[in-house]
Amino acid sequence: MSMQMNEVKPSFRLYTSMPEPPKPKRNKLLVIGLPLIAVLFVFSLVQLQFDYAKIAQGFTKLGGYMGTMFPPDFSAWRHVLLAAVESLQVAILGSVLGIVVAFFLSFLAASNLTPHPFVAWIIRSAASLLRAIPTIVWALIFIVSVGLGPLPGVLAIAVSAAGMLVKVFAQSLEEIDKGVLEAMQSTGASWLQIVMQGILPTVKTAFIAWCVLQLEGGIAESTILGAVGAGGIGYEMTHAMKSYNFAAALFVGLVVFAMVFSVEFVANRYKMKLKTRQN
Repeated sequence: MSMQMNEVKPSFRLYTSMPEPPKPKRNKLLVIGLPLIAVLFVFSLVQLQFDYAKIAQGFTKLGGYMGTMFPPDFSAWRHVLLAAVESLQVAILGSVLGIVVAFFLSFLAASNLTPHPFVAWIIRSAASLLRAIPTIVWALIFIVSVGLGPLPGVLAIAVSAAGMLVKVFAQSLEEIDKGVLEAMQSTGASWLQIVMQGILPTVKTAFIAWCVLQLEGGIAESTILGAVGAGGIGYEMTHAMKSYNFAAALFVGLVVFAMVFSVEFVANRYKMKLKTRQN
């Protein structure tokens, strides 16, 4: 018994000498930016001095106007559909021109494919300038240059599309794994072979998504541009609103919605087929 009592019982020690995992660092941009945005929001809300009574009256009037929209007025459906076709043509031509220009320039603007960093900087700066000017301002510039009609709308959408797509196309190209490019270069593949066999299959889905988004935006922009004399369904919308024919304006809005929805539906079906083929 005494031997059993004198036996040393095993002791368990908890070693805490391991260093604690580092605490995640706070994002300085969020810590400083969010309070600054909140302060600017409150300052703007106070500085602009909104008349909330008029806002409430405006919403009341809007409710009354919405009651006059139903049922939609289909009496001028021929003119509306012809104008819709013109707007769709303006959007397609402008978007395609912008896509083609941006496609070629994006390879020079991407940091991993450009022949020289200065070339990439020049192209990115020019694209930023094109994006900084709103599409409707481009339309007004081209109306002064080439006159009224659908042509200034096509040129305005093309310029805006090129400015936006150069940036997003170049970013998609820069996300390509460098190992893939180095592996193809080590095999002696030419630049064109690298682009056709290594780059385009990788970025094809992203490029299609951006092109569809641009086409949807182009249709909406062509509607707005028609209000400033660039042709299309925007003129019909402006005419209906100025004459307080809200039922006709609703019909025009439904036509615009149908155009945008159709483009998105067809594009989604195409992207699903591409994914099915890849799998």
